[in-house]
Order: sequence, then structure tokens, then C-alpha cells
Amino acid sequence: MNSISKLLAGAAFASVLVVSSAYAADTIKIGVAGPMTGANATFGEQVWTGVSAYIKNVNEAGGIDGKKVELIKGDDACEPKQAVAVANRFVDQDKVQALVGHFCSSSTIPASEIYNDAGILMVTPSSTNPIVTDRDLETVFRTCGRDDQQAVVAGSFILDTLKIDKIALVHDKDTYGQGLVDALKKTLADRKVEPVLYEGLTRGERDFNALVTKIKSSGAKAVYFGGLIPEAGPLIRQIHEQGLDVAFVSGDALAQAEIVTAAGGAQNLKGVYYSSAADPKEDPASADALADLKKQSIAPDNYTLFGYASAQTIVAAIQGTKDGKIEDQVKWLHANTVKSAVGNLGWNEKGDVKDFKFVFYSFDDKGTPVRN
Repeated sequence: MNSISKLLAGAAFASVLVVSSAYAADTIKIGVAGPMTGANATFGEQVWTGVSAYIKNVNEAGGIDGKKVELIKGDDACEPKQAVAVANRFVDQDKVQALVGHFCSSSTIPASEIYNDAGILMVTPSSTNPIVTDRDLETVFRTCGRDDQQAVVAGSFILDTLKIDKIALVHDKDTYGQGLVDALKKTLADRKVEPVLYEGLTRGERDFNALVTKIKSSGAKAVYFGGLIPEAGPLIRQIHEQGLDVAFVSGDALAQAEIVTAAGGAQNLKGVYYSSAADPKEDPASADALADLKKQSIAPDNYTLFGYASAQTIVAAIQGTKDGKIEDQVKWLHANTVKSAVGNLGWNEKGDVKDFKFVFYSFDDKGTPVRN
């Protein structure tokens, strides 16, 4: 019996539907969860900005079936325990009817269990770890790609484009960072390539000189890093300070302007590459959302766009079903495509985006991303 079937079989789910199917309150409440404080607050605030921008339009147009949408912010600081507390508050106290979030996979994975048990639609704009959607939790969707997809692209890029096979793998011991590195390690193994170094660092650290010495000693010609900007930036800077000539390759978390400052300036980004979704400006389907953000004087930052797209997904599912039943929202998303800020989105049976494409970017001498 799948998770929704189990819920439907129990009285607990029926009690949840009394609220969600009738939308008894004067507003439809949507939670937005992510790191709103701490080292990774930039990510959470971008998601919040994107969601808020779209919901502003929805409310100005009369809301959903005449009901305004109320956004409720939840700060999990990318900490799993705090994410669980936020999820419980959203469900028990705030009575949210849908959720954009969480940001970090390590937060999304435990929190999603709570939303699924409560029969609440959850759309993450950023959690790429495969476990997010590999657990048969039917209320869980994402608008981003998966690490195992990203790893295949990264493996091909390093081995075939950069033509480097001496690779050091470094991760931040977090679900996203280590998951991304482990997925790449498997991809390399499939190509009969063993990393010359596999090492973890601790989130919050800023002195990586000992690690850089290990990388140098390993003979690596490329470093693949799984983690976020607060650690990636100092690591890039210290690699340059030690005069180590290596390519630095990472994932979609580096698709932020903050990487320039964190790395010590654009001059340190020579030889730095990251994978990400293609620039939405290249996709005609994103034109309306981009025009709206420009009208609202909002920068189309990476996770602003994915937050906007996640809000579009939720609103489309609610409007497409009218009755508020979670099982109907789930069926609707599996059967339909949403025109969004990151292109046209459709979902497979797991809640993953169909045919999500990752591409690689480097930086010019001003620190501006350039597609490879």
C-alpha cells in the first residue's frame, strides 16, 4: 500500500482533509521554509523573494477561488532538527495547506515525512539529493534536478571536456554536499576512474590550508567540491593562495553572485566551473516570469527563480483541482505541465522533473557566469 493509500485508510487523514478540502479559513496558507538566518540565509531569502513575487500577482488577481494566499516563513537554518520543528509548527499550529521548501536536502528529507503524513503538498526548489523523491512519498515534488543526474554531467565534463582524470573529491559532510560527491564517485567508477583523494570538511570551517596541502600532495589536477558557498569560497581562495593550479568544479549551489566575494575576487574564479540549470533567459517559457520580476524590480537570481517556479507549481495544482484534496493535487501534477520561471515543468511518478537538464558555467574576468 502506498503512502497516500495508507493515509486514506485512516481517520487521521480524513481529519486533515476537513481543513484542506474545504479551505475553511479566509486565506489559503502556504509555508516557505529554508535558511532565513545564518551563513546560508542568502539562499532562503532568494526563495522567499521568488515565492512572494508570484503570490503578490495571485492575490492582486483575486487570489485562488476568491481567497487570498497567506505566506508563512519558516527558518530552518539548514539544520535538520530545526527543519523538523518548523514542519511540525507549519502542520500543527499554522495549518498550512502547501509548502515551498525546504532548501537543504538534509532539512527536506526529515521534514517531508511530516508533510506527507499530514497530507500536505510540498515542492522543494533546491533539494537535489535523490533520497528526497526516492522514498515513495507521494506529496513530495521538486522543481530542481537530482544529484545523480548532475553527477553524470559532471563526470563527462571533467573527463571529456577538461580531459582530467586525476580528481580530488571534497565534500562538506552534509546530505547535499556528500551526496553530490558520492554520486560523482560512482559515475567515475563506471568510467574506471578512481579519485586521488576523498576528503570531508566541516561546515563552518574557514581555514582549509591543511586540506589544500593534501590536495597538492595527491597530484590532483581537478577538485570536485560538494557543498555551499560559505565553504567553497574560502577553499577556492586558499587554493589560489597556495599557488595550486587545479580546475575547481562544483554543483548548482555555486550559481550565486556571492561566490565572487567569498572566493576573494573574480581573479580567483579562473578555472572554476559549476553545473546548473540553463539560464532561463534562454527559454521562451520563462519570459513572462522574467518580465514580471523586472516589473517588480527584483533580480532574477537563481533561487528566486526556483522559488517563483515552486509557487507557480503549487498554485497551479490547487487551481487545477479546486476541491483541495491532496490526492487530486498529486494526480494533477503528474498529468500536467506548468509554465514556470524555469521553463515548462512536468513530473514523473516520483515527483522529479522530467528531462531536467544540467549545463556547465565558468566565469569571465569580471566574475560573470559564462556557459561552457
